[in-house]
Amino acid sequence: MRLHSTSVVMILPAMPGTGTAGPRTPVNAETVRSRIFSLSEQEESDPVYAIVRAGGRQEKVSVDDVLNIDRVSQETGATITWQPILVVEDGNVVSDADKLSGYTVTAEVLGETKGPKINIMKYKNKTGYKKRQGHRQKHTQVRVTGIAAK
Repeated sequence: MRLHSTSVVMILPAMPGTGTAGPRTPVNAETVRSRIFSLSEQEESDPVYAIVRAGGRQEKVSVDDVLNIDRVSQETGATITWQPILVVEDGNVVSDADKLSGYTVTAEVLGETKGPKINIMKYKNKTGYKKRQGHRQKHTQVRVTGIAAK
């Protein structure tokens, strides 16, 4: 194949979801520039996230995340405020207790949900003893509305 001095052909791995059959596809210079530009945009927009202690366990949360925590006695639409354990903002990790005291994570209560059904069977051989019990944990569904410094 002869190439003119003005044409540029590069072989790059196929982008996921492009529907190409082969492992590598030829692309032109404009496509290469757009891929590099889109990768640099992804690196610049590091999301802010925090680790909070909610209901006996730690959860990684970002703004607009919806998560199920152990049941809390708040009405639907109420606001919950957490003190973060760790905050990652623009690639900087904040874990110092003095600096973390300036951060708050707020969430809005969406409603109550239930966890999966757990069946419990107790059985003793040769005695006729058997007992069946069920359990379904109650959760509160919340949406994180903000991670802010005071």
